[in-house]
Amino acid sequence: MQNQKKKKQILLVGNPNVGKSTLFNSLCNRKQKTGNYAGVTVASLSGNYTYKNEEVEITDLPGSYSIYPTSEDEAIFSRYLIQEQENYAGVLYIADAINMKRSLLLFQQIQDLGIPILMVVNQIDEAEKRGIKINTGELSKKLNVDILRTNAKEHLGIEEVREAIFNNQFKKSSQSTFEIPIEQKGLVYKIAENTKDHNLYKIWTLLAADTYLGKIERINEMITQEDAKCNVPKRLQIQETVRRYQNIDKIISETTEKIPQRKQLLTEKLDRILVHPVWGYLVFFLILLMIFQSVFFLAEYPMNWIEGAFSWLSTFSAEQLPEGPINSLISNGIVPGIGGIVIFAPQIGILLYFLYLLEDSGYMARVIFLMDRFLRPFGLNGKSIVPLVSGTACAIPAIMSTRNIENIKERLITILVTPFMTCSARLPVYSIIIGLIIPDENFYGIKYRAIALMAMYLIGFGMSLFSSLILKNVIKTKVKSFLVMDLPTYKMPLFGYDFKLVLGKVWDFISGAGKVIFTVSIILWTLSYFGPSEKANQSVASNVKLEQSYLGKIGRGIEPAIAPLGYDWKMGIGILTSFAAREVFVGTLSTLYSLDDEAPEGRLIEKMRLDTHPNGEKVFSFATGVSILFFYAFAMQCISTIAVVYRETQSLKWTMLQTFAMTLLAYFSALVAYQILK
Repeated sequence: MQNQKKKKQILLVGNPNVGKSTLFNSLCNRKQKTGNYAGVTVASLSGNYTYKNEEVEITDLPGSYSIYPTSEDEAIFSRYLIQEQENYAGVLYIADAINMKRSLLLFQQIQDLGIPILMVVNQIDEAEKRGIKINTGELSKKLNVDILRTNAKEHLGIEEVREAIFNNQFKKSSQSTFEIPIEQKGLVYKIAENTKDHNLYKIWTLLAADTYLGKIERINEMITQEDAKCNVPKRLQIQETVRRYQNIDKIISETTEKIPQRKQLLTEKLDRILVHPVWGYLVFFLILLMIFQSVFFLAEYPMNWIEGAFSWLSTFSAEQLPEGPINSLISNGIVPGIGGIVIFAPQIGILLYFLYLLEDSGYMARVIFLMDRFLRPFGLNGKSIVPLVSGTACAIPAIMSTRNIENIKERLITILVTPFMTCSARLPVYSIIIGLIIPDENFYGIKYRAIALMAMYLIGFGMSLFSSLILKNVIKTKVKSFLVMDLPTYKMPLFGYDFKLVLGKVWDFISGAGKVIFTVSIILWTLSYFGPSEKANQSVASNVKLEQSYLGKIGRGIEPAIAPLGYDWKMGIGILTSFAAREVFVGTLSTLYSLDDEAPEGRLIEKMRLDTHPNGEKVFSFATGVSILFFYAFAMQCISTIAVVYRETQSLKWTMLQTFAMTLLAYFSALVAYQILK
């Protein structure tokens, strides 16, 4: 029993963008994605590590500037901090050396709640570059807390943090730094007497909170109507903030030295261009164009290797396995289906890697600032760009990240329009269709296909803005919002670490899509291998021609609805199966062309290019290709996206309205595109 590990629970707390997630990853060796902009962590995440035979569980809470939340992600922080107080040993508070004044506001609020706390001052190196010198020893005495210095990015001070946690260097303050205003003292004492709670500041927070902190019903019962009239939460919060900053200013002046800097910092030099009202947008546009160029250029060789490997595997299994249904299922069904998706892993990986680098460097914060001015007329704010950009990876976490948008109307609009953004699941569809209809030629060194891919992303973004404009006038609210944020310093991205994260995300994509494709491939093969018998005395015919199979009959049955869009029955089957996940469209076509004995030989894209209708016309003409691109640009992404929209909005009305509206828009835009171009 002596070797049994002890367990300790710790909360990781701080303002947004102070390096909490990076420290969390360093302590727990957990591959949580970090981003250098506010609002990355939108839910509490837990990780474990063992130090000197003690197991420590660290919960990384969303960043917040105050104990009083203004958005759903800050509400998660406040609820957990106060309601779960008995379940954790203390708070590891991360302060930003560059913005100590801002960091100390939340610190003192937590300290006054009577919660044991240990402070870590992060980004000391960045502060010193700006001429800021902090006397942490003196600061420790003033705040009555132990203080450690770290640089989480460089893994400096991590062992000292583990040692301090092991030694329980969490200090609980016995005296509040905030004096309750005299006009509320009587009410606070009255409630304290009724609730038997001796922490007067905790009572004060119940009065000053709007909704999230627990405007507990029993509190309302304890106060008279006259008390309630004087109890304006925002006014009380402002009163507290002003008083606290008066105290904080005094502490900062006595513990911090600011040396004037003559030399302009790199961050300031870059920001003259990157947040410029004209050049800033141009630079962002060029960065996006470079990313899409890389998606085609850099991914070309690994995609060819992957395609060659799966082609060999399909041929090998066909030659080695005995003739019969199992051979056909594996060689013509499962292997081509999974190969049709895995081939796009390099493109998805390259796109995600560039996005991670932009986040890690601090550039995405500039994009938020830049886009706020642009998005305001559409009913959105700068923070909406985080879900919209994140939606280029996956709509599900992007929709969840809207929790850091304070305004309810802007959050709802962002949720409803984010699925228009091109996610990584659409990338395989776009890549193969663009490869079919756009020539492999250059325009001043830029591939036409890269321009076409970027155009699809811009079309999705444009439709999200147009939809926002409509929703802005449909959804009514009197609440006005504003964007308040700090622009962090630029940092060298962790190239190796981000690459590891990308490998994990790509594997998640392959394994997730692979499970769906595996199931779909078996279903497609079964429906294609069997068909209605022509003989009366025989119920089922096996190994029939593809068009005579059950799958062919289903495809022919839906053809009248999709023929006006320029689609044949194979594309129709692909669209039906892709409601499970968008990338399944390519896997389905790969399986169908492999099963079709009359299909041309060669790579999937060659088979699609050479496929013809009975009248000799190409199946995948330019008009058909554009029609498919428009359909997938506007169609609701997948079943999982619908589920997360409902979970975040808690509204069946908005979820169904969004799904039906996007489906109708996709159908009619594809119809118009084909009828004009055919």
